[in-house]
Amino acid sequence: MTELLINDDHRRAVEALRRSYAAIPEGTPVRLAKKTSNLFRWRDPSQAPGLDVSGFDRVLGVDPATRTAQVQGMTTYEDLVDATLPHGLMPTVVPQLKTITLGGAVTGLGIESSSFHLGLPHEAVQEMEVLTGDGRTVVATRDNEHSDLFYGFPNSYGTLGYSLRLKIDLVPVKPYVKVRHLRFDDAAAAARAMADISESRTHDGESVDFMDGTVFGPDEQYVTIGTFVDTAPYTSDYTGQKIYYRSIQQRSVDFLTVRDYIWRWDTDWFWCSGAFGVQHPVVRRLWPDKAKRSDVYRRMVAYDRRFQVVARVDRWRGQRPREDVIQDIEVPVENLPAFLEFFHEKIGMSPVWLCPLRARERWPLYPLEPGRTYVNVGFWGTVRLPPGQIPEYHNRLIERRVADLDGHKSLYSTAFYSRDEFWRYYDGETYRRLKSAYDPAERLLDLYDKCVRGR
Repeated sequence: MTELLINDDHRRAVEALRRSYAAIPEGTPVRLAKKTSNLFRWRDPSQAPGLDVSGFDRVLGVDPATRTAQVQGMTTYEDLVDATLPHGLMPTVVPQLKTITLGGAVTGLGIESSSFHLGLPHEAVQEMEVLTGDGRTVVATRDNEHSDLFYGFPNSYGTLGYSLRLKIDLVPVKPYVKVRHLRFDDAAAAARAMADISESRTHDGESVDFMDGTVFGPDEQYVTIGTFVDTAPYTSDYTGQKIYYRSIQQRSVDFLTVRDYIWRWDTDWFWCSGAFGVQHPVVRRLWPDKAKRSDVYRRMVAYDRRFQVVARVDRWRGQRPREDVIQDIEVPVENLPAFLEFFHEKIGMSPVWLCPLRARERWPLYPLEPGRTYVNVGFWGTVRLPPGQIPEYHNRLIERRVADLDGHKSLYSTAFYSRDEFWRYYDGETYRRLKSAYDPAERLLDLYDKCVRGR
């Protein structure tokens, strides 16, 4: 099928979606009917079906000459990477999990190990076609009449509209990635290394294309750096019996194909597959490789969340209830040691993921200072509640400490801010102006209601 025919299909899909949107009765909540989700704001499965966007899951075209791609909003990064790698290209930033969609990463913020020099996924967008809350379809760019929507779309989580098509920048790749795991005995030294590499993009005379980190404890943290290379003496495979995050402690140098590097975290959902026994050698051998995927594990978590299997067992055993502590936060790199000290003392969860980032521009609803090095800290698990504490005890502690350290918290998981706090951190003035311009009848949820009140 030619690109022209594909674009004709896209236009027909847009018109069909607009008609479907217009047919939804006023006052009825509008949601997307997606096959997968990487959000941890759980919804009642009995809620009314969402807006069908199944016709927006394709890569419309890749242009190697301009290093750009035209991509529909519901396209997963797995499909996008499959389309770009044959051209020796990849998206500037590929979030860690295969079923994250491009539209989701742009409206909800994504991050990965290229973010220390290439920013966040939305910063690679040249233009976006958006179905707005008032039912229009507009194309927003940095400098057209909808530039306010272009800059306000990131971190709006579908409350201003839905991205239908995006034109994005791509970057060239080499066949392999040389990986080096640098151990540090204290967080301050690791933070200094990340700050220095973010500035120079080099380490020991070699260029650095990727950087993230893993914290196993207060005296064991690693900064992992990756460099594109044309050849490799060997390649490691972490899609079967071997476990990537364990290799960080076991070897200082490693080589992966570029595809395996991009998806190194997905096989075990970082380290969360351990909760299902998948890291046990016997279980791992019996568990099909095709089912070693983050979306499979998430469906299992959703099942447990719905039927409270683990909670019932804990109550039967007389154990204290557990609190879900599933968050990503950003703090300035110089404040990372203070946050980790607090985290080890008050939360006590490990491992923890680190990912340095630098925003290249200012995006009002997630106001990071451009050019300043921040570190994303990701932690995903459960913690037993102290006796007598409220169910969200640890999450509230984290929110307060992040604010104290001039940081921000991603909103893919439940938040607990008061309304005034929330809008102070996420630029309520700009959001209200955008809401008035693109969803004046408030057919879509308000950002605070969606991310905090869980409506």
